Amino acid sequence: MKDSLLTLARDGLGSLRDLLPIVLVISAFQLFVFREPVEGLGSILVGALFVVAGLTFFIFGLRLALFPVGESLANALAQKGSVFWLVTFAFLLGFGTTIAEPALLVIAAEAAQVAADAGAIATTDEARDSYALGLRLTVAVAVGAALVLGVMRILANWSLPFLIIAGYCLVMLLSTFAPKEIIGVAYDSGGVTTSTVTVPLVTALGVGLASALKGRNPMTDGFGLIAFASLTPIFFVLVYGIVLQWV
Repeated sequence: MKDSLLTLARDGLGSLRDLLPIVLVISAFQLFVFREPVEGLGSILVGALFVVAGLTFFIFGLRLALFPVGESLANALAQKGSVFWLVTFAFLLGFGTTIAEPALLVIAAEAAQVAADAGAIATTDEARDSYALGLRLTVAVAVGAALVLGVMRILANWSLPFLIIAGYCLVMLLSTFAPKEIIGVAYDSGGVTTSTVTVPLVTALGVGLASALKGRNPMTDGFGLIAFASLTPIFFVLVYGIVLQWV
């Protein structure tokens, strides 16, 4: 218990340290550039305290639960020796952590609204909801496929640089055929998938799997899954846009 409290205190100090540069920049601009009094200072201070508390408990929770869970599941599946269950777990983990990602919900809804305003889809709630849902499902499936590819890379010892370079070459090729309205959305989709829940779980999965397999180095083989999770949504959304263009 005492060790946990000390760890929580260290995480709190770390959160304060990480937020300090943001506070200093905003304060400097407010005082020396805008030269205006801050409106709602009390609310801002309360909000800042909530941010610090949230970051502290989030980081503490990652260390306490998510990292051990990811590593233990990877170890258990590797020892079970079933590639099928391992890749199934990887796909469902990627899909499940992405489909409800708040950042993805926002960008999908915004993309649907812009598409409706541009005349690409009908200006009805049903059409916008359908477009946003299709985009979310596409990205979630892409992240699931990314984790399957990452797990297979660890198992088969494939070259990470080769796969990444080949993937981005395909993305650049598809960008020449995809409708211009979807290209920006596709590239942004690669960023919103690396969420605060997905990243620790995926990292723990990769490191745990590489640690459980003989002949694999966690430092060189355990990382790289996040790169796939950022790459494959771009590819899938570009394909999604091309399909919609011809439907």
